[in-house]
Amino acid sequence: MKISKKSLVSLCAVAALLAAYTSRSAMQTNTAPATPKSAIKASDLFTNNVVAKGKGISITRSQLDDALISIKTGAAARNQTIPPEQMAMLESQVLQRLIQLQLLTAKATDADRAYGKEQVQKRLPEIKARAGSDDAFEKQLKSIGMTESELTAKMAEELTADAVLRRELKVNVSDDDVKKFYDENPGQFEEPETVRAAHILFGTRDSVTGSELSEEKKAAKKKTAEDVLKRARKGEDFAALAKEYSEDPGSKDKGGEYTFPRGKMVPEFEAAAFSLNTNQVSDIVTTQFGYHIIKLYEKLPAKKVELAKVKDDIKEYLSRDALQKQVPDYLEKLQKDANVQILDEKLKPVEMPGESPMKPAGNLKPAPGK
Repeated sequence: MKISKKSLVSLCAVAALLAAYTSRSAMQTNTAPATPKSAIKASDLFTNNVVAKGKGISITRSQLDDALISIKTGAAARNQTIPPEQMAMLESQVLQRLIQLQLLTAKATDADRAYGKEQVQKRLPEIKARAGSDDAFEKQLKSIGMTESELTAKMAEELTADAVLRRELKVNVSDDDVKKFYDENPGQFEEPETVRAAHILFGTRDSVTGSELSEEKKAAKKKTAEDVLKRARKGEDFAALAKEYSEDPGSKDKGGEYTFPRGKMVPEFEAAAFSLNTNQVSDIVTTQFGYHIIKLYEKLPAKKVELAKVKDDIKEYLSRDALQKQVPDYLEKLQKDANVQILDEKLKPVEMPGESPMKPAGNLKPAPGK
């Protein structure tokens, strides 16, 4: 299903950070994020002058710089860059987001804050699971110069603001609305053919630098792969072999297992997985990441997801869409009521024709650098 769930007020920095937590198994990425030796905060380097203020809110330069540093380090960890010509607009939009978050959290009730904490507790395990392991999650946090407590604090703030918007901008989506959307958007609920397969990876890249191993070391890895392949074909427990030998942190602890459609894995891996018969073990498959042994568990045909299974997701999507349309005007009113002033001329928003300067900045994305 293609309906996505995004926070109504996604802070740019948080969005960039969470993007780094999507599963990055050896089959899905060819980059190794750099790990800084220590996280340096803007507040350690810059003066704490106020750049925006209003009734009940105050944003300092160091707060803005901390958010910007989070975005930049998150992008760098994914080998992406933000063009210099976009930095002025980025600074302005991030400042707007910080202002909006302060205005919204200032209106938060105890119930709103409880919702934010509850959602963090629900979502954090999902983020860790996508990382593959606790160790991989810790490395990802280090790569963007952040601690787990800092991440959860940012998430809680954003989700609390989300709760305020839901409470203030009430929307009612009926069952008829849900059914209408389901019927009119069949393509949104098609699940393509997928396979459930497991693999054992013998990596041919250095786990720290990402550089190719020497031919001698690669030959040794292939010899080990050949030995393990013989054991797998003799009927040894494939999951146990994966846990013992695989070098893919995203699947090792799950017995090497993935369920995926076409277009998600590197071509050589995908072609091999989809060509296997049920319970068949592949030959050694070579990709840019190393040598793989693949076992197919089952093929799942393409199908349309039943309405009953997606009705809650559709209702959430429609509610969020209806709320999002009200958000710009609501946030603009909050700023006017609080008499918000941006004290640095270079940080004032530039209104584009047909756009409100209060348009949420949650859709801002770092420019691709790959």
